[in-house]
Amino acid sequence: MNAVIIEDENLIARELQFRIAEVSPDVKIKQVLSSVKTSYKWFMENAEPDLIFADIQLSDGTSFEIFERYNFNCPIIFTTAYDEYAIRAFKVNGIDYLLKPVDEEELKKAIDKARAIVQSKSAYPKDVQELLRMIANPQAMLTAYKEKFVVKVRNNWLPVFTKDIACFYRENLNYLLTFGGEKYILDFSTLDEIEELLDPKIYYRANRQSIIHIDAIQSIKPEENQKLVVTLKTPLKMQQDISREKAPGFKKWFDR
Repeated sequence: MNAVIIEDENLIARELQFRIAEVSPDVKIKQVLSSVKTSYKWFMENAEPDLIFADIQLSDGTSFEIFERYNFNCPIIFTTAYDEYAIRAFKVNGIDYLLKPVDEEELKKAIDKARAIVQSKSAYPKDVQELLRMIANPQAMLTAYKEKFVVKVRNNWLPVFTKDIACFYRENLNYLLTFGGEKYILDFSTLDEIEELLDPKIYYRANRQSIIHIDAIQSIKPEENQKLVVTLKTPLKMQQDISREKAPGFKKWFDR
């Protein structure tokens, strides 16, 4: 299968190409497109590929602008660290999503799904434009994010409003930490469950152990290995590591 990658971060594009080659050697990347403008030109001058991997947020707009201009018949796999809350809610035939950093098993499943569509020559789902419209306006289709968490203090149950929570983290148990430095145990099995309840424009899954509020960040320090060290504001004074793979996505989230 011939494929095109739409991604404005060179490091992420190269990493995705490597992973695709690892899990599906038959997928040949014809082109990496880094912007809406270059995508317009390329698709105007070249035949449609069998498969498209597309980030959402690009340097000069969103990939939705490309899909609205061209009536593609091929499957599209979104690879994104942004607006994933909307994409999770809508998985349409032939369209899948991969959250950055890309997991190889999920990548293989998505490519196998696309390959089945291409080989069977089945029609590209007609409701793709509806999908894109809903993703572009997520508040029109999603329920509200969690406004407060109830915690147990001695024999009492107390509400902690989400807007007051600076960080969620795991140390054997799951905890929340308020901007005032108060720490409470949460009755959730995993951070994944908590993450699903939070607005991803405000909270970021820094690593497997923590989720941080954008307003809790005091400073960000790049390391030589391309990782980032995030320091939270006083009185928290916690440091969180952002991996090399997640660093570009984190920068885009923080600098929007």
